Amino acid sequence: MYSNGDIVVGEVIGTAILTLFGAGVCAAVTLHYSKAKSAGWVVIAFGWGMAVLAGAYTAAPLSGGHLNPAVTLGSAVAGGTEWSKVPLYVLAQMAGAVIGAVLAWALYYAQFAANAEQSKAQPTLGIFSTAPEIRKPAANLVTEIIATIGLVLPLLFFGQNKGIGIGQVPGEHAGIYGSGINVLLVALLVVGIGLSLGGPTGYAINPARDLGPRLVHALLPIPNKGSSDWSYSWIPVAGPLIGAVLSGLVFNAAF
Repeated sequence: MYSNGDIVVGEVIGTAILTLFGAGVCAAVTLHYSKAKSAGWVVIAFGWGMAVLAGAYTAAPLSGGHLNPAVTLGSAVAGGTEWSKVPLYVLAQMAGAVIGAVLAWALYYAQFAANAEQSKAQPTLGIFSTAPEIRKPAANLVTEIIATIGLVLPLLFFGQNKGIGIGQVPGEHAGIYGSGINVLLVALLVVGIGLSLGGPTGYAINPARDLGPRLVHALLPIPNKGSSDWSYSWIPVAGPLIGAVLSGLVFNAAF
């Protein structure tokens, strides 16, 4: 349905927008001298939801707007995405996540510098990637699996709605979203996941959104940035991928 070139362009741009908005709201709430400083978890949850909305609507006409290796994998297991295109989606999503994280850092550059000058500088990894409140690898992995099922399984079922959607021409299926309005519903779903399921681990639910910015955090010259916590980094990758496979299997069993 989508050409290789369109997949790359759509997923890079869409995932960059997703990550820019998502890391941006985390920076806004975390860093000193930000007008949104200490605005709280509800603001972060809605910021990430709007990040999905902006990124998905932008990318959908070109690539379907997956923006997430877990979504791509779940769709492939369910038969909605060609397996041969999965690596292309994932590489484009990773590239977009890296670009978006760099843009968020550039946008808040002055705040990052001011944060480092404080006597009690805030750790910056949480702006880019997730970390658990209680470090229990098995429990953290289960949390990410369940939270990702909460995203991918409803999204696969949304795709059964056959209305004319974004990026769809008459006579074609509307892609993973089913119809244009479902992009908004998925964005609200992400808000709900953040509010209800995000407390234990910060709800990565997207390997690219966590791993790409974590790499950027490790490489950028952010003063007093602290650890990039690589010992935890496998959980926000493995958990969402396992959740995606389980979602696709449940979808296949239902249909």
